[in-house]
Amino acid sequence: MAQVEATTERVIAADAEAVFDALADYNGTRAKVLPEHFSEYEVREGGDGEGTLVHWKLQATSKRVRDCLLEVSEPTDGELVEKDRNSSMVTTWRVTPAGEGKSRVVVTSVWNGAGGIGGFFERTFAPKGLGRIYDVLLANLAKETEK
Repeated sequence: MAQVEATTERVIAADAEAVFDALADYNGTRAKVLPEHFSEYEVREGGDGEGTLVHWKLQATSKRVRDCLLEVSEPTDGELVEKDRNSSMVTTWRVTPAGEGKSRVVVTSVWNGAGGIGGFFERTFAPKGLGRIYDVLLANLAKETEK
């Protein structure tokens, strides 16, 4: 099993603290910015950053749906980490200043991929597919925070 990694980033014309707060707001903003690939969204504990437990289903392809139950932590300032209890997937969101009134958001997901030929296709195509999903999410986040 090889580790698979998908990374996407975007510069948003909003203050880094405001963007981070929006990302960490699982009760409000996060649900608004999720694209149609996410379903059955439910905050089960907390709802604001550290200590949140959130559930969703992520439809990565027409045949591939991940049932995710994520524990949220904030190991450092400007960083949210979502660890899936149902798989090896860990998603890290980093929000840093990127000049006056701007922020850079970098989202990286890593997981243990399948072996064999299935693993080859997963390592080849999954990062691109997940990247497209995160591009939409980050575009939605920009619309929400650049108001």
